[in-house]
Amino acid sequence: MAEVDETDIMMNYHGDFLKGDRKHNRYPYCIVWTPIPLLSWVLPFIGHMGICTSTGVIRDFAGSYYVSEDNMGFGRPTKYWKLDVDKVCGNGAATWDKAVHDASEEYKSRPHNLCLDNCHSHVAMALNLMRYDNSTSWNMVNLCALSLIHGKHVSWAAFFKTWLPFIMLSGVLTTFILTFNLH
Repeated sequence: MAEVDETDIMMNYHGDFLKGDRKHNRYPYCIVWTPIPLLSWVLPFIGHMGICTSTGVIRDFAGSYYVSEDNMGFGRPTKYWKLDVDKVCGNGAATWDKAVHDASEEYKSRPHNLCLDNCHSHVAMALNLMRYDNSTSWNMVNLCALSLIHGKHVSWAAFFKTWLPFIMLSGVLTTFILTFNLH
């Protein structure tokens, strides 16, 4: 009997994750994202980001001198962006995992800075180390934009967790403004 690759089990033929794998938070070769309370309610494109190993283990720069493993700083992922391991310069999975490991080790020695050196920067370093898509220009700004464009919500509940606070806050603000402008 042929050996089955773990990623074959986790993906359907469209490249989407199966429900049972989302339950276990396994997103191989993915960037994952979750909202940050208050901040994401006002700016829903800004959130907490991590990068997964070839087996789907999540690594994220969760605070100064701390890179968590499979326990994201702000909860389970609500979005994932599946990357193509064939765009890694080198030996595919081995290069991917080494880059994620090396970026994580580097960020264990850094203080967290919300605006300059944060979870997005950690993911960018991993992508730069693996020369993903033949580039070393990954940064927190392009990752934020590309994650917004390419990210898929893991479920309807995750979609609402991401967008409902922003929609409600916008509705309250709009109602407030209209109420005072109509008098």
